[in-house]
Amino acid sequence: MELINKSHPEEFILLGFADRPWLELPLFIILLITYPMAMMGNIAIILVSKLDTRLHSPMYFFLTNLSFLNMCYTTSIVPQMLFNLGTSKKTISYVGCAVQLYFFHIMGGTECLLLAVMSFDRYVAICKPLHYTLIMNQRVCILLVATVWLSGKTYAVSEATVTLQLPLCGHNTLDHLVCEIPVLIKTACGEKGANELTLSVVCIFFLAVPLCLILISYACIGHVVFKIRSLEGRKKAFGTCSSHLIVVFLFYGPAISMYLQPASSISRDQPKFMALFYGVVTPTLNPFIYTLRNKDVKGALGNLMRSVFTCK
Repeated sequence: MELINKSHPEEFILLGFADRPWLELPLFIILLITYPMAMMGNIAIILVSKLDTRLHSPMYFFLTNLSFLNMCYTTSIVPQMLFNLGTSKKTISYVGCAVQLYFFHIMGGTECLLLAVMSFDRYVAICKPLHYTLIMNQRVCILLVATVWLSGKTYAVSEATVTLQLPLCGHNTLDHLVCEIPVLIKTACGEKGANELTLSVVCIFFLAVPLCLILISYACIGHVVFKIRSLEGRKKAFGTCSSHLIVVFLFYGPAISMYLQPASSISRDQPKFMALFYGVVTPTLNPFIYTLRNKDVKGALGNLMRSVFTCK
C-alpha cells in the first residue's frame, strides 16, 4: 500500500478561521508567545530532572518523557499554524500534511498511554510503598516507556496510512488549522463508515481504556490516602497526585470529545478549538502545573537558576 495516493492533490488549503479574520492576529500573537513558553518550560523540566540527583526516580523519568513528548507535539503543529495565520497563503503540501498527520498522532497516542503509566507509578508509590523500588525498577520503567512509544507509533502509522488512502474526489480544502485524521475522514468522499468505525474502536483502546485505568488507580490512591492519619501525609500525597490529575483532565477531555464520535458528526469549529487545546494549551500549561504544585521541582529549578547566575 502506497503511503501517498497519486490521485490526491499536491497541496491542501487549511481554512482555519478564514470566516473570522479578526481572530487570526490575536491567535497569531498568542501562539507566538505560548510556543516559546512551552518549549522553555518543558526544556527546564528535562534539565532539572537530569541534573538534580534528587529527581532521579521513576516519577521524574516519566515526567521527562512527557516533557519531551509535549515539545514534539506542539512543534508538529504550531510552526505551520503561525505560517498560515501570519501570511495570506493558507496551504500545506500533501507530503507536509502527511508528515504532520503521522507526527501529531504519534505524540497524541503516546501521551494517552504515558499518562496511564504515570498514574500506575503513583498507585504503586502510594498503595505499595514497600514494594515500590522492586516493582518500578529501572528495567521496568524503560520497558514501559519503550512500549508506550512503540504503541503510539503503531497506532499513528496504521490509522494515518489508512486515512491517506481515502479518495478526496478533487477536494483539497480542509476546514481546520492542521491535518488531523477525523477532519480528513470527514472531507473524503465515498464510503468511509469502515474508517470511522476503525478509528472509534482504536480510540477506545487509546482513550477510554487508559482513562478508566487512571480513574481506577486514583480511586485506590484516594482510598489509601483517606486512611492516613497525618494531615501532612495527606497533603503530600494529594500534592503529588493532583498535578497529574489536572494534566489528565486537560488532555483527555478535549481528545475524547474529538475522537470518540463519528467524524461525520463533528461540528465545524470543534476540531480547531480542540487542536489548539490539546496541541498548544496543554503542552504550555504542563510545566507550570508540575512546577507550581511540586516542591522538589521548584527547589531543583531554584538551584539550577542559582548555579547559572553564579557561573555568570
